[in-house]
Amino acid sequence: MGVLAAALTACGSEPDKRCVDPLTKKKLPSYECESGGSGSYYYGGKSKGGRVDGGSFDKASVDRGGFGCSSSSGG
Repeated sequence: MGVLAAALTACGSEPDKRCVDPLTKKKLPSYECESGGSGSYYYGGKSKGGRVDGGSFDKASVDRGGFGCSSSSGG
């Protein structure tokens, strides 16, 4: 039961987000993404060597996917 609960919880969870410089994709402190800062949130992807890659600045375009999750809606 615990595995099923974890899988269902993962489907509704938010994608990872990091504060980054929008030009260089270098990670920045989180306060740089708050009002007036120079950073932007980057969703998903991976972080390597202080830079991010494989995600998007558009939260809606990042698909969490995973076990038991579907990116399309039925109806």
